[in-house]
Amino acid sequence: MWERLKQVWAIEDLRKSILFVIAILVLVRFVAHVPIPGIDVDALQRFISQNQIIGLLNIFSGGTLENFSIVMMGVGPYITASIIFQLLGMIVPAIEELQKEGESGQQRINQWTRMATVPLALLQSFGTINLLRQSQANIFVDLTTFKLIAIMITVTAGSMFLVWLGELISEKSVGNGISILIFANIIASLPTVIQRTVLTFDQSQAMQLIAFGVVAVVTILGVVFITQGQRIIPIQYARQMRGSRMFGGVSTHLPIKVNMAGVIPIIFAISLVLFPPLIAQFFVRAQTAWISGVAQWVIDIFNDRLIYGVLYFVLVFGFTFFYTSIIFQPEKVAENLQKQGGFVPGIRPGTETAHYLSRVTNRVMLAGALFLATIAVLPLVVQEFTGSGTLLIGGTSLLIVVSVVIETLNKIESQITMREYDKL
Repeated sequence: MWERLKQVWAIEDLRKSILFVIAILVLVRFVAHVPIPGIDVDALQRFISQNQIIGLLNIFSGGTLENFSIVMMGVGPYITASIIFQLLGMIVPAIEELQKEGESGQQRINQWTRMATVPLALLQSFGTINLLRQSQANIFVDLTTFKLIAIMITVTAGSMFLVWLGELISEKSVGNGISILIFANIIASLPTVIQRTVLTFDQSQAMQLIAFGVVAVVTILGVVFITQGQRIIPIQYARQMRGSRMFGGVSTHLPIKVNMAGVIPIIFAISLVLFPPLIAQFFVRAQTAWISGVAQWVIDIFNDRLIYGVLYFVLVFGFTFFYTSIIFQPEKVAENLQKQGGFVPGIRPGTETAHYLSRVTNRVMLAGALFLATIAVLPLVVQEFTGSGTLLIGGTSLLIVVSVVIETLNKIESQITMREYDKL
């Protein structure tokens, strides 16, 4: 490992790229602690610690909501816009054609995604501010309409600033910039968790710490195993005569990843799980008694760990099948193979190949869906058995961290390999 690090450091442009990314991450963590004026940060932190829903939003924002910083929305609006356009590409023919045009089409879609991020960030910031205003924590100091608009514009500009920094990181070809920013936010919360654990530690928690360490190691190994796991389908290309030359006759393979959907199903599930109690927060103090009662009932239902965990598990499991069926279409894969003269040994090209790929994908997808759903509810299970509120294994966070690390290492490895070929 040390030899590899020395090799990376010896390549000047790769070294500069890595140092640039580190400098960007330092800048991001700096602006994450720049609060917006006119906010009682202490009152906000107390409110977040007492509200499970807002606390979950704070975790996924990397703690920026807790500080009410200028980047409190993070890259969430951009991710939402990306998912929207990815789904639209499956139902809108014009966007689907752009996706097939390669780099030029992708650039146009990226531009539309950035444009859609602005109204989404404004809408999300307005909803968050209104939700905090409904509380009795006196978080805002004399919030006028002008100040409300100013805060919305500020946090929207903060989100676009992070998107710009993420694109700068992506240009260095050492990983996906947006993913690296999310990775940095997750890692940044680790010292706070350790500090809270040390301050509240006593000898009776020794076994809990040991159990937590064992489960954490097993979880990381499982995430790596599933993330890298794939089913290999052999592909054979028929020989073709073109003039006096013969083409084809080569053997290759089609990899089907176990976790093909990534963390997208978890993001979908989180959005649906958080939406009902988030809306109910606005109607808790409604003047109509039955509306207030229904709103409080919704909040109580979703605060129940058993109901929340079961619903979360089912949604992640279902969305995994839904999203994978969108991004991987056996009929199109079989059609492309047939056009290129490829076939699966022992399977007829065309419809039978599509049916075969569908059967294999469903079996592999079942393992991936169970894995994602288990990872999603893992913190609730660990908290139930250990009784610790400070030591929580964020399965989703681990999945993101491991995926980003693997992707970044692969990018760096490819950069090294490319330069070794250039020397030959």
